[in-house]
Parts: sequence; structure tokens; C-alpha cells
Amino acid sequence: MSVPDYMQCAEDHQTLLVVVQPVGIVSEENFFRIYKRICSVSQISVRDSQRVLYIRYRHHYPPENNEWGDFQTHRKVVGLITITDCFSAKDWPQTFEKFHVQKEIYGSTLYDSRLFVFGLQGEIVEQPRTDVAFYPNYEDCQTVEKRIEDFIESLFIVLESKRLDRATDKSGDKIPLLCVPFEKKDFVGLDTDSSLAATCEVGREWPAPALQRRGEGLKLTGSMDEEPRSDPLTHAFFLCHMGTSDIFQSPTSRRMKCVLVVIFKSSFVFQIKYHNLFFLPGAQEVLIDPGALTTNGINPDTSTEIGRAKNCLSPEDIIDKYKEAISYYSKYKNAGVIELEACIKAVRVLAIQKRSMEASEFLQNAVYINLQQLSEEEKIQRYSVLSELYELIGFHRKSAFFKRVAAMQCVAPSIAEPGWRACYKLLLETLPGYSLSLDPKDFSRGTHRGWAAVQMRLLHELVYASRRMGNPALSVRHLSFLLQTMLDFLSDQEKKDVTQSLENYTSKCPGTMEPIALPGGLTLPPVPFTKLPIVRHVKLLNLPASLRPHKMKSLLGQNVSAKSPFIYSPIIAHNRGEERNKKIDFQWVQGDVCEVQLMVYNPMPFELRVENMGLLTSGVEFESLPAALSLPAESGLYPVTLVGVPQTTGTITVNGYHTTVFGVFSDCLLDNLPGVKTSGSTVEVIPALPRLQISTSLPRSAHSLQPSSGDEISTNVSVQLYNGESQQLIIKLENIGMEPLEKLEVTSKVLTTKEKLYGDFLSWKLEETLAQFPLQPGKVATFTVNIKVKLDFSCQENLLQDLSDDGISVSGFPLSSPFRQVVRPRVEGKPVNPPESNKAGDYSHVKTLEAILNFKYSGGPGRTEGYYRSLSLGLHIEVEPSVFLTRVSTLPATSTRQCHLLLDVFNSTEHELTISTRSSEALILHAGECQRMAIQVDKFNFESVPESPGEKGQFANPKQLEEERQEARGLEIHSKLGICWRIPSLKRSGEASVEGLLNQLVLEHLQLAPLQWDVLVDGQPCDCESVAACQVGDPVRLEVRLTNRSPRSVGPFALTVVPFQDHQNGVHNYDLHDTISFVGSSTFYLDAVQPSGQSACLGALLFLYTGDFFLHIQFHEDSTSKELPPSWFCLPSVHVRALEAQA
Repeated sequence: MSVPDYMQCAEDHQTLLVVVQPVGIVSEENFFRIYKRICSVSQISVRDSQRVLYIRYRHHYPPENNEWGDFQTHRKVVGLITITDCFSAKDWPQTFEKFHVQKEIYGSTLYDSRLFVFGLQGEIVEQPRTDVAFYPNYEDCQTVEKRIEDFIESLFIVLESKRLDRATDKSGDKIPLLCVPFEKKDFVGLDTDSSLAATCEVGREWPAPALQRRGEGLKLTGSMDEEPRSDPLTHAFFLCHMGTSDIFQSPTSRRMKCVLVVIFKSSFVFQIKYHNLFFLPGAQEVLIDPGALTTNGINPDTSTEIGRAKNCLSPEDIIDKYKEAISYYSKYKNAGVIELEACIKAVRVLAIQKRSMEASEFLQNAVYINLQQLSEEEKIQRYSVLSELYELIGFHRKSAFFKRVAAMQCVAPSIAEPGWRACYKLLLETLPGYSLSLDPKDFSRGTHRGWAAVQMRLLHELVYASRRMGNPALSVRHLSFLLQTMLDFLSDQEKKDVTQSLENYTSKCPGTMEPIALPGGLTLPPVPFTKLPIVRHVKLLNLPASLRPHKMKSLLGQNVSAKSPFIYSPIIAHNRGEERNKKIDFQWVQGDVCEVQLMVYNPMPFELRVENMGLLTSGVEFESLPAALSLPAESGLYPVTLVGVPQTTGTITVNGYHTTVFGVFSDCLLDNLPGVKTSGSTVEVIPALPRLQISTSLPRSAHSLQPSSGDEISTNVSVQLYNGESQQLIIKLENIGMEPLEKLEVTSKVLTTKEKLYGDFLSWKLEETLAQFPLQPGKVATFTVNIKVKLDFSCQENLLQDLSDDGISVSGFPLSSPFRQVVRPRVEGKPVNPPESNKAGDYSHVKTLEAILNFKYSGGPGRTEGYYRSLSLGLHIEVEPSVFLTRVSTLPATSTRQCHLLLDVFNSTEHELTISTRSSEALILHAGECQRMAIQVDKFNFESVPESPGEKGQFANPKQLEEERQEARGLEIHSKLGICWRIPSLKRSGEASVEGLLNQLVLEHLQLAPLQWDVLVDGQPCDCESVAACQVGDPVRLEVRLTNRSPRSVGPFALTVVPFQDHQNGVHNYDLHDTISFVGSSTFYLDAVQPSGQSACLGALLFLYTGDFFLHIQFHEDSTSKELPPSWFCLPSVHVRALEAQA
């Protein structure tokens, strides 16, 4: 016997062997379709009897194994069932002949046979036959199981008749010699009746009970278990001779003892379970339910076993007897198959007893049993069975090893057509034994399990086998899995080799994320490259400051915070752990490019090129804009920004990213990335808004403004101006979005707080720009901003000290000339901008102004939902001093409504400039030159200056109110003076301001008195240097008017007119009684004058001589006049020239 039956078990000794085979050409599908139904009849209860027959079916059984039927009855083929296709009556004789030929192969042992014919119809079918069954097709054959049961009963009848014949045989004179097949050659040509033969047969003399040996074997296969099982040890002794000279029969006796004990102890389980078993091609039979026995293999309920198990072997004895039997078998090289099958049966028994270590010893012995002339298919079957047996006893890695050996045997060099598909299938079955799963998710949970070196070798074999199968997609999938899961165990050279191989494979078949279904029902999941590169941190980025949406504030309180007022809440505490799915507190905008930043790491020892890297999102239609990047070898954390455009509104969730690395497309989900930190992956997308882009006429600034409020500046521009200079900033507003720009608001904020600004620093007219709205996409509008810088550069102490020591007497300043020049020596070696430019007293330092222009705009669907955008423009202005007005004072003028304003002017620039006022010519100042100038100005009525809003406030600060009043007065004075400077060489001009130099005394001198006095001579006002002419002898009418501009009532007043002559030498002559005569009294009286009221008094003078006379009007000192300040009683001097009367 050269072909072992690897599916044998101890229980097979009580079964009948039936072979099922096709006759002629029958499709494999149809054959196994009927074979499966036949195998379903695995046990039947014999009618009119309490016996149960157990059937073992085989679709392939070598005839040489049948020769061992005399040695072991269960090996004898007692039944044959053939299946054939026959569609014509002409083919029937030939088909029936083939059936007889098939019967002759097993004819020596057959008890009965059947032929199942499919497709034949006609008269032949109508003829009654017991050994042939006709069916029209494979669907219409409902009686197959019934015919099989009848067939089995016929086998039982034959078997029972033979048993009865043996039982009643009394001859005993001539008993056939029983021997194994390889012993028969020793008896060829030998006369068994001679004395020599008798001598050779010493030890084979059968005792009386042994005459029934074959009968006992028939009892066992015929399920007459009341006799052979009543004393299994005794009957086992009679079944197999125990003579000391018969070494081959002795182990058989020991093995049969074990068989009978196992059958006896498992009969009740076997009878229940065995009828559910059927055998498919290559399938292994299930033996005994392990749960039906205890660990020792004995049923815990022994009440029914008492009396039957007195002489049963214990579990330990069973193993010992099997070992003794196998050791005897090992002495015969022709008994290798019997030895191997005995080992397999012992393993199955030990597996039921859950004694894995003892079972492994039998399997180890089975490995070294040498069977001669095994074909490659038989070798594959042998290794496969060893693998299944190791799996049965729980030796999973050992099982995987032999399964892998079987896979390699499928593609042995000696095989003409290697079975790569079978090799691949067997390799897949080895994966669990090596703790290897084809699902990459199993490798991201905890530590690595199994031997990485063996696993990598196995994966390489899967790659090679799939390539030889002609399935490049499988090769790419397994190689990707190897690179992803075994990356930490690969050397640098192995990483290069694997990636190079992967690129070669993907050049023909790119890797995808589609699952690959295998023929056996197994599905290979996709393998995303989450380690190429490794992602450590994922952060959703807010839009740039200029594009961030803001919610318009509502008076109804729609923006009330939804945060809990409690410091701690269990709900909030619970939600803190759900960081990945929480919504971020900023918004994205529909149609705008949004960014997600990843911190990645390249673990490869070479440059890693990642192509087609983009975002995976859900919730909102999202257009991902793929990127390509190249990471240096073993780089540290490297920031990568992925972008995309949301096309609709709603809540969007960033689920992960996709890449293409080495030709493999991967979808990497954040949930499958271990150790990834993220601050949230869900954000709200609001409706579309317009996008505003600004460009200016000024150059960009290298200074980045950092406002304390945290606002981000999108654009910074800079300009250099002289103090008092103006500059127009032209801003172009371009709508670069897809929505119309419908609303615009412009505000400004000065960041520099330490510098005092005068006047309007930034001013504009928004109405001209809004007239161009709505601004359609792609259109441009113009917005003009006027920049005017007026700072106070007069606080230079050293310069003031120098000018105060120049020895000039202000009081002696000639009134005929408004200018007086003081030339200061220039210091040639002094730098224009010394390093310590911020030191007090350095008049050439530069001051800086910083301001922000903020544009709030909206439009489109976003405006409907109440959103707007804010764009900020930063202004950096460097202000150089131009003209210093270091000192200011006043001198009275000839008119009571005018005065002289004295200014010390210093040119702090390096250029020659001119300075002028509204009422004077230009004055040239060289670089570093100082001049004093006097400007005759009309006094100001400050009471007409409008009140600021702060003055009317109930809680206004008095100091602040006074500063505002003084600033308003200074602005009025500056506007009327109109002091301007101009640098011809630079073609630049500006204004000089006195606002920072005005003190309270100067303001009082420049202010009109609340009581306005006017003197008229003959109806002509007398003021300034005007001279009233009259003729000698003619009366001159004199009128004094009073206008009350104060908020109170004043008067009455008494005024006296005192005439005098000025001799221009400091002598005044008041003795003019003979020269001037008053018509009436020289004292004038004015009644009380109400606020904003007027009053006048009249008189007359008579000049008797020619000459220049002056009239000095004095107030009488009384209680009324003493209550008012002296400055309120400032009357103009009257100059009258008396001329000769004309004839």
C-alpha cells in the first residue's frame, strides 16, 4: 500500500467503505453535486433491527489499498456507486460496459454496486433494473437519497449473510492463511500443506476462538457492538494473533485494543454526530465532538457505562499501546503507510483528549516516516494533512510551517506545470499561524505580534506567487502591505529594494483603494500608506485676516454666547475628550480656498516624493486641490498645507487625506492614524462673500504694524513727509471674488499715542466711492485719502535757550518792518540724523506715525446671512521736521482789533526753503537758519468757536474740555494765519502751525475784547493809522459806540475825551485849552448795554488851530468799571489833523 488515507480515524473501523466515481465524461460540477447528496446518507438504521450502519464515502481510492482489506476490514471496498451521462440509446451499451469495467477494479471485495444514469429516456429507462437508476437530468432526481439507503441495506444483507456463514462454519480443518499483501510473495510456489510450510507457520496456529476472526471483523463493521464490545480486550486478542514470532501482527493487536476502546467510549457521540458528515474533495472528516468528552476522554456520566467498561484501557494506556504498535510498525519498511495512519489516528484521539504535547510527538514521528515513490500531489497532501493536524492540536505556527512547505511543493522544479494558484491559496492559509493579518488596521493596535522576519519572508512569497499567477494587482497590494506594516523592521537597503520593486509593479498596474476579492471568498482590504509620510499633527487653518468672515452685531442679541455660565459642567467635561469631532470656532467661506496644515515626517532613508496629496472631506461638496511635495530623507517634522474649495454651505468634516506614493493611491483617515494630534476637524461653511483687493499709490512698507488689538494687517505702505506736508493716498479697490461688492465702511485708527496731532490726520470722502457701487466681480473703484501731518516739534529746550539769549529786544522791534533776521552759525560736522535722534534737544530727529485704515465690506449671499469681511491697510509715516516755530508772542497794534504776532522761525531741513503767510511776501530761510517774523493779524472772536460734543457732556473732564477749547482756538488762528513753507529744490510744500505754541496769555492778546469800542469822526471810523482830516473852525462830530459781546449786561459807563499833541520826542502836550474847544461837555455817558446789544454817545469838537492832534478816551473809575478786566476797556487812539479852512 503506497497511498495513505490521511482522513482516517479510529472510528473508521466500524464503517463500510463505498467508492463513488464517474463513468465516462461527467462535469466536475455535476459530479460533486450528486456526490454531496450521496454523502449526506452517512448512517442509516437497519429496518427490523436495532443496528446502525456507518458509511464512509470516497471519490478516489487506489486499488492497491483495497488489497489490505483482509488485514483491516474497513479498508475493503464493499460498495461502488458510479455516475454517468448518457443522452442516446445508442450509447447505452458502451456506458453499461464501462460500468462493468469499473466494477472489475474492486471486484474481489465488492458486495454490491449501483449505476446512476442522467439524461437517458425511452424504452431502456422503463426496463426494471436493481443496479441501475435513470434520471432525466440533474435537477429532477429527488430519489437519489432513497436509492442510496436501499443500496446500503443491500450491503448490510450481504454482510450479515457472510457473518452468519462464518458463524456456522464448523469445518476448521482448512483455514485460509491470513497475511498482509507484502507477505504473499514469500508463499509463492510454496506448498502450504507440507511440513516445511507448517514449520514456517509456527506461531500462526490459530486457537479455537480464532476461527471466528473474520466473523468478529464482520460483526464490528456490521455494528453488532453487543458482542465485540462486551469484552474488547478479549476479542482484540482473538482478532489479531499475539504470538511472539509474529512481530507484524502484535502491533495490530495493540492498535485494535485502542480502536475498540475509542469506539466504545465515543459510540453514543458518534451515533449522534456522524450522520451530519459528508465529504467534499480534499475535505477532512470531523471526528468526535470534543465537548462530549472530558479532558481525559471519559464521559462524566458513567452510570450507563458501568459493567461495559470494566476492561477498557485508560487514556494513558491508549497512548502507550499506540506507541508500542507504531514502534513495531516502524521495523517494516513496507508498513510505512500503516505506521503513518496509526500516528494520524493517535493524534486525532489525543486531540479529543486535549493532550497537545503527546499528540505533537506522534506528529513529529509521522514527519520522519519515509514513504517511497510519493508523487508531488501526494507530498502536497501529506504536508497539508500535517498542517491540519497541528492546527487541530493548537500548534498554529507549526501548522503554518507545514502549510507553507505544501505551498512550496506546489511549485517544485520537478513539476512540469507549477500550481501557482494552489501555492498562493496555501500561503494565504498560513497567515493566521504566523500571527499575520492582511488587514492593516490590525497592525495599528498595540505592539507587533509574531516574528517579523518570517512574516516579511511570507509576504515576499505572496508577492512572487501573485506575480507568477499573472495578477499584478495582488502583487501591488501585498507589497504595499509589506511596506506599510513592516516598515519598522526593514533595513535601509531593504526599504530601497521594496520601494523600487513597488514602483516597477505600479508602472504596469497602479495601486488603488478598491478591495480585491479572491476566488475563495476572501477579500483583501485596501492598504493606505499612513506611514509614507507619517503624520503627527493635523490643524485646520483659519482664513487669512483679510478674508475672515465676521458676524454683524444685532441689537436683538443674536450673538449671545452659548457657553455655560458654570465653571464646571459634566457635559462640558465629557465633550472635551471629543476633540477630533468638535466644531472649530471659526468659519470657512463658500468658494474660498481653505487650508489644512499637516506636520509630516519622512521615515525613509531617501527623498520621498508624494504626489496628488489632497483632503478627504464629508458634509459639504468640496473641491480638493491636490499638491505634490518632496520630503528630505529622514526629515524632522515638516509642515505641509493642503488646500481646497468648499462648493456648498453647511458643516464640513475633514476625515483625512489622500496621497499617491510609489504609484499607490491611498485614502488615509484620521481615525486610523495612531498618535495624531488635532484640535478639531469640523468647521462651518458660510455663504459666499465678495473678495476685496487693494493697491495703493504708495510703496509697500518694510515695517509690519503690530496693533495691540491683535488685528492683522494685510498690506503695509510707507511714506516720508515733512512736518506740515500733505499727501494724497489713492487706493484702488478691486473685487476679485465672484460676488458683487454692495456695502463698504471705512474707519481709521491712529496707533501712535505719544505724539500730539493737530488737525485732520486722515480725511476722505466716501460718497464718491460709493457712487460706483455695487462693484461687480473684476471691477475697480478708486478711493482717495488725504494724509496731512502736523506734529509739535517745538519742544527743543536747547534751541529755545539759544534763541532767548540772542539779545534781541522785542519791545524795541521796529513796527515798520515785520521781519528781523538772526543768523545762527552752522555746525558743519554735525550729522543730520545723529544716532540718538530721540534725545530731548535734538531738533533733527524723525518722528513716526502709524495708523490703520479698516475697510468693512459685504455683498452677495453672505450679506443676506449677516456676514461681512474686514480688510486693513497699515500706514507707516516718517515725519521729518520742516520749520520750527520755537517762540510766539504778541505786540499791540495801532488798531484795537489787531495785534502783531511775533514768531521765531527755524529751518531744520538741509534745503533752502521759503516761508510765507496770507498777508506777507515769501521769506527765504537757508538750511539751519533762524529768523524772527511779525505778523499783523486781526484779533479773533473765540466766543464764536462752536462747542465740541464733549463740552456738553454731563460728566466731561474740565481739563479735557479746556484742552479741546484751546485746540479749537489754535486751529482757527492757524487757518487765518496761513503760514506755508516751500522747498523749491524738492518741489515740496506744507504748512507751519502755531497750535502747539499758543499759551493762555497769547490767546488773551489775540482775542477780541467782549466789549467792542468803535470811535467815529464825522461818521468815519478811526482805527489803525488812519487820520481824520477836518478844517479849522468847523465842528467835528465825535461818536463812541459800544457793542456788548459778553454774556452779561454791562454799564452804565462815563468816558472823558482828553486831547493831546505828540511832539515825537517823548513829550505829550495836554494843555490845549486855547487850541481845542468842546461843543458841549467833554464827558460822554453810556447807558447799560444788554448782551449782544449796542449803545452810542455823541459829542463835538472845534479845532481853533491847525496841527496833528490825538484824542485819548478815558473811563471814569467807578464800581461798575472796576468789576470788569482792564482788557475790556481798550479804545482806539484817534488821530485828527486840522487843516486850514479853504476860502
